[in-house]
Amino acid sequence: MRSSREARKSARSLFRACFSGGVLDAARVRAVTDAIASEKPRGHLAVLHTLSRLVRLELDRRHAVIESASPLTEAEMKDVRADLVRTHGADLTFETAVRPELIGGLRVRVGSDVWDGSVRSRLASLPV
Repeated sequence: MRSSREARKSARSLFRACFSGGVLDAARVRAVTDAIASEKPRGHLAVLHTLSRLVRLELDRRHAVIESASPLTEAEMKDVRADLVRTHGADLTFETAVRPELIGGLRVRVGSDVWDGSVRSRLASLPV
C-alpha cells in the first residue's frame, strides 16, 4: 500500500492538474477520479480520499453563507455581496439564511473564515 505521504503528494499533484484558468474544472476532476478508479493504482483509495478532501475544501472556499436575524433588503444584500466579491473574488457562490437565534446582526462564513457580528455572539462574549 502506498504510504500516506506518497498518497498526499499524488493527490496534490492531481488536484493542481484539475484547474483550468485558475478555476477548479469539474470535468477534469471527474476525468481524474474516473481514471484513478478504473486503473486502481497502488494506494488508490488514499489518493481518492485526499483528492476529494482537497476538492471539498476548494469548493467551500468559493462558497459564502450569509446568515442574518431578519431578512435583508436587496440593497443590504447587494452591499454584503459586493464586499465579499471584492475580498474573495468574483466567482463566489452565495447562500443566505435567516436565523432568528442570532437576535441581530450578521454572520458570514466563506470557507473556514467566519465573521460573526451577531448580537448573540456579543452577548456570549460578555464577562459573567
